[in-house]
Amino acid sequence: MGGKIVFKEYDPDQLTFLPYKLEELVPTGHPVRIVKQVVDTVDVKPINRKYKGGGASSFHPRLMLKLLVYGYLTNTYSSRKLEEQAAQNVHFMWLLGMKKPDHNTINRFRSEKLSGVLKQIFSQIVLLLEQEGIVSLKEAVFTDGTKIESAANKYTFVWGKNIKANKDKMKAQLDELWGYAQSIAAEELKDTAPLEYSEINPEKVKETISKINAALDDKEDVDKKVKQKLNYAKKHWPESLARYDEQEKLLAGRNSMSKTDPDATFMRMKEDHMLNGQLKPAYNLQISTQEQFILNYTLHQTSTDYQTLSSHIEQYQALYKDLPKAIVADAGYGSDENYGVLARKGIEAYIKYNTFDKEQKDGIKAFSNDSLHYNEAENYLVCPIGQWMAHIGNGQRVTSSGFVQLISRYRAQNCEGCPMRGVCHTTQGNRVVEINHSLRQHKQAAKERLNTEQGINLRKRRPADVEPVFAQLKHNHGFRRFLLKGMSKAEVEIGLLSIAHNLRKWKT
Repeated sequence: MGGKIVFKEYDPDQLTFLPYKLEELVPTGHPVRIVKQVVDTVDVKPINRKYKGGGASSFHPRLMLKLLVYGYLTNTYSSRKLEEQAAQNVHFMWLLGMKKPDHNTINRFRSEKLSGVLKQIFSQIVLLLEQEGIVSLKEAVFTDGTKIESAANKYTFVWGKNIKANKDKMKAQLDELWGYAQSIAAEELKDTAPLEYSEINPEKVKETISKINAALDDKEDVDKKVKQKLNYAKKHWPESLARYDEQEKLLAGRNSMSKTDPDATFMRMKEDHMLNGQLKPAYNLQISTQEQFILNYTLHQTSTDYQTLSSHIEQYQALYKDLPKAIVADAGYGSDENYGVLARKGIEAYIKYNTFDKEQKDGIKAFSNDSLHYNEAENYLVCPIGQWMAHIGNGQRVTSSGFVQLISRYRAQNCEGCPMRGVCHTTQGNRVVEINHSLRQHKQAAKERLNTEQGINLRKRRPADVEPVFAQLKHNHGFRRFLLKGMSKAEVEIGLLSIAHNLRKWKT
């Protein structure tokens, strides 16, 4: 038989002679200590300026910032959960000195006081990392993007194309009504011009409907369906047009938005649980990293990465009054515009173009535009069998971002009877090609850089540097959807998440 069982003494009602010190309950080296240490170091004057003064006293901005940063570091994002932690969790209680802001105070501070200024706090922390020699703001950075779902409702689509189609339909129906009215009341409308498409607005439509009604008022043989349509138009069309005009202002050139978060654009999400790339309201998050620390973050309303790089770089320069030596990114950023922006700023572009990987594996296709020899001095191309392709003109192509590309066109002299015609081109007549010489030169320079020893090394480092950061944020820490609506508030959330990520990694 075994010996006597002995249990440790346990009496939850027993009082201690001296109360516990919270300091003794927080282990040395715990992440909450580095949050306190770092936030105590940064200058919070940008936040202080958001306070108007007067009235009741407020919780100190440094205390509120500590609460939110440590909350995001521990995956506590909800203001109600943060309120709960401040009252129950020893680490939060120690960090806040036993102060207990309620969820409304927490949410107002996050939404209002940090909006527009948190990036200044973030940059100070990055500069501390640089002082410690952990990162260098002048060396190469690795840039990539991911889409994060908005807090908007999923099925609240507003499509720019639908708005245009509805306005076109309204204009066509109004034209029909106008034509009908002229057919039986030409005299009443003889001094009135029909409505132009540029005048499709609530006031003009209301005015036109009133004129048609007035012209038909004393006519006895007016079609009942026409009267019904006029009554419907008078009641609904001006209101609908006012709504369309407001939506077009909010769209600001985008193709889509959400009714419940107008700043969000519908984007195809890779991580959709149905694995079918469902469209959801989202923002495009861009980050630049080094040693898996986030050095810069920006939020965008476009789903394509290449349109984000220019403003992302400008934000980096605004934060640090300096630029990185090089930017390393995947083929989603390889555009004529981006290569040009980086070249003008003196930044080395280790950025693939869309066919780089295929060319590395299979080489350049023998009959592709890129394979044709170009004589720059005399401005002609040479076709695969050695014939000159004369320059026949220039043109322009405007990208979706508004960037103007210069295009040169060349035509072969005589493709009739050429033995290679079947594989060279299949259209009638002589082959005509369009060349963007600026992009051609940028691609050649990028190819040479990417295949240097430095380029190969940076290409290998990129997926191991920036992509794991997204894995940390979205998978390990469960941040796949914003809590707050609106771009400025979503930027605050990303800022807190980025600060928390850097402090978490700094600690480990």
